[in-house]
Amino acid sequence: MICPRCEKETVELMSVSPINGAWEVYICTTCNYSWRSIESDIITKSECYDKRFKIDAETIPSLETIPPVTLCSKQRSSAKTIDT
Repeated sequence: MICPRCEKETVELMSVSPINGAWEVYICTTCNYSWRSIESDIITKSECYDKRFKIDAETIPSLETIPPVTLCSKQRSSAKTIDT
């Protein structure tokens, strides 16, 4: 199976429906895109997936990461803590 987003063959079965045969969830281990088998072709098929959202798998290692959320000093001083 080919990932609709990065077009790599690194797709794994992630989960199955508790109701036999209702759906499966797949995940690409290259770009972390996931989808259910019952989604429309624009989500599940590479040739139908919106080209604006495609990812070149070779560029993934150089993509910037999302910085961690931090509180500004005003938020830190007013944050409530729970003593245990």
